[in-house]
Amino acid sequence: MSEDVLICGSIAFDTIAVFEGRFRDHILADNIKSLSVSFFVPSLRKEYGGCAGNIAYSLKLLGGRPVPVGTVGQDADDYLQRLRALDIDTRLVRMLPDTYTAQCHIITDQENNQIASFHPGAMLRSAENDLSGHRACWAIVSPDSKDGMFAHAQRLQAAGIPFIFDLGQAMPLFEGEDLLRMLDMADILTANDYEASVIEERTGRSIQTLAAGLRAVVVTRGGEGASLFVGDTRTDVPAAPVTEVVDPTGCGDAHRAGLLYGLAHGWPLRDACCLANVMGGLKIAHRGPQNHRPSRSDIAAVLQSHYGIGADRLA
Repeated sequence: MSEDVLICGSIAFDTIAVFEGRFRDHILADNIKSLSVSFFVPSLRKEYGGCAGNIAYSLKLLGGRPVPVGTVGQDADDYLQRLRALDIDTRLVRMLPDTYTAQCHIITDQENNQIASFHPGAMLRSAENDLSGHRACWAIVSPDSKDGMFAHAQRLQAAGIPFIFDLGQAMPLFEGEDLLRMLDMADILTANDYEASVIEERTGRSIQTLAAGLRAVVVTRGGEGASLFVGDTRTDVPAAPVTEVVDPTGCGDAHRAGLLYGLAHGWPLRDACCLANVMGGLKIAHRGPQNHRPSRSDIAAVLQSHYGIGADRLA
């Protein structure tokens, strides 16, 4: 069987600017009806992002074989060149010359408040990107356009490729019936604790009930680690040690990469969750979703020292 892992989801640019002041000093409640403000932002950085890009990046760090499945626009040449330089297979990344790549523009102030705008661009046409005919041992359907997420799920199910459903930032797009329809096709559900509570509310079913119809549910809980639900059994997996908390952006994607590596290599689910926690903990110590660069030996050392999983598993 192919060791490829299909990573369906968004591929995007994040442009982050820092305002060296406080929004509340400039956005006044009494004048909110005629808001017109401008912020001087001397600090600016552009990050490679999007869920598919982020997951593929971290999975490659582990020595996996990610194949991102996404749509990009005419401005994506540098992103594609970067992926190829990392030896990531881009054959299922489709460039649409009449659009721009999805991008988020964020301004952050000194109090860590944010004003953001998001342009979906090529992501809106992700359903057109047909992954049929590509063999893989596992896949993930991560946040993307709603039509694209369903199209990918249906194609994966038809091909007999097991996949993780990661709701994430696509949460506003999915009503209860949508979630149940997606879960009927998925093998594993991943969500953070807030997303899990929303899923329970919208479907009218508990996480334990949903887990009974899936191979597993994995709920991440930030500094408290993750909870693994298999059948009627819950296993809490403590968080991996964190050297420094710098930026949580992309931690969920790094976590998914660790989980996928374990699944692709036949690890027990708890061990895969341990590796996922390690990847999330390593990412949070770096700014941006694709700037952490631990070696496989670095990852294996944390896995062994904290969870007792032999370093040879990543050899």
